[in-house]
Amino acid sequence: MPESPTLVQRVVRHQLMWPVLALVALLVVNVVATPTFFNIRMQDGHLYGNLVDIVRNSAPVMLVALGMTLVIATRGIDLSVGAIAAIAAAVACTRIVGAADEGAATTAIMACTYALVVCLLLGAWNGFLVSVLGIQPIIATLILMVAGRGISMAITDGQITTVNNSWFSDLASGFVLTLPLAFLVAVGVFLLTALLTRRTALGMLIEAVGINPEASRLAGVRSRTIIWTVYAFAGLCAGIAGLVIAANTNSVNANSLGLWIELDAILAVVIGGTSLAGGRFSLTGTFIGALFIATLARTIPNIGIPSELNYLFKAVVVIAVCLLQSPKARAVFRSRRGGPTVPTGPAAPVPAKAGSVA
Repeated sequence: MPESPTLVQRVVRHQLMWPVLALVALLVVNVVATPTFFNIRMQDGHLYGNLVDIVRNSAPVMLVALGMTLVIATRGIDLSVGAIAAIAAAVACTRIVGAADEGAATTAIMACTYALVVCLLLGAWNGFLVSVLGIQPIIATLILMVAGRGISMAITDGQITTVNNSWFSDLASGFVLTLPLAFLVAVGVFLLTALLTRRTALGMLIEAVGINPEASRLAGVRSRTIIWTVYAFAGLCAGIAGLVIAANTNSVNANSLGLWIELDAILAVVIGGTSLAGGRFSLTGTFIGALFIATLARTIPNIGIPSELNYLFKAVVVIAVCLLQSPKARAVFRSRRGGPTVPTGPAAPVPAKAGSVA
């Protein structure tokens, strides 16, 4: 009778092992470069330090990546999330500037509400193009990726809009129970998404659509509604991320806000173990992937690498993590070490013995 795998063996086989190890490796590199990297201090009742900055800065990528995870699970992709984030920031900031006579709290709440409703509709528009009109996801979302920047610049008249609202600023710089509010918002969205996808049938239906859309349709799954829903949710998450980014600077530059955040979100999803081919997804892996992206952004200047090489260094590290997750790459590595390999092709025919019937 074969022995049951030990705890260590089960952890090694788990898909989250490599993202976690990569995150730990980055933290170790930072500690070696700066021995005080893990130092956390309490000031004015709030926590401050590099680790606190990492979790706060991971909030926008984490929010966008959560919506991207569900979209990718349905065999889709959303390239418009950066533009949607810019639109959310533009709507909220112009609304705050135009309602300067109202109370700060009311103005901030109403401005954020208007912005998120717009983003929900924009996400639903992407879902309509993909699920109803049957346009390829990369083309359907590329439309809004290009047009969205123009829409956000039209809202702000092509100017950098600056706001002065303490309630809006707290969305990025505020603290609750000594922790950054932006990170708590991202964690709240993560827990709500996990509750809806893992404690109800929604997650199974999303995976069914991603594995085989036609089979799921024949089984009675409303794949069109599922796809429409995940794109609307992705738009909503991108809108929240855009508000956090704008609150961090108390301004919106429609030309650059949220630029390339869609790529960071896709990287976070892939690093977390979710396949771009659709099907099974990992929200926890996406959570770890977003922390990895934020830690990597802090690591690059901390170890003295010029900012011009930021994206190149990020690409090299991400490729290394993806190779570690690849079963084929691990099989090649084991074969070079002389370990047992599993044959991937058909077995060669065994020659028949003399006198036997072939």
